[in-house]
Amino acid sequence: MFISPAWAQAGGAGGGDLLTSMMPIVLIFAVFYFLLIRPQQKKVKAHQAMVAALRRGDKIVTGGGIYGTVTKVLNDQEAMIEIAEGVRIKIARSTISTVLTKPEPGAAPNAANDSGSAQQGGGGFLGKLLGKK
Repeated sequence: MFISPAWAQAGGAGGGDLLTSMMPIVLIFAVFYFLLIRPQQKKVKAHQAMVAALRRGDKIVTGGGIYGTVTKVLNDQEAMIEIAEGVRIKIARSTISTVLTKPEPGAAPNAANDSGSAQQGGGGFLGKLLGKK
């Protein structure tokens, strides 16, 4: 009555073989793998390599947004960072989100960041304009 005679004779509405019915599931998994899973695995490996290469003197940002300088790498899980003059905290190395700068071996601190150089006339464009050395 509600089903046409052609559908009734076919033996059901589904039909089809196993490969045809599994193809959409396989395609969805492939899309998820290449667009979500694989890039996330690469990101995790890059973060692990960054944390493993952490050394004293590196300027970092933690996951909580705290800027600091690594003063000591305690072990595989912990590091000591200095967030202000004389203020040191112990953090988990896995919480480090970014390494901003790496120190050059044997290099002196950058004099351009010292507060005294700006008061002495400094170099730069404005100092040259005003005739200061």
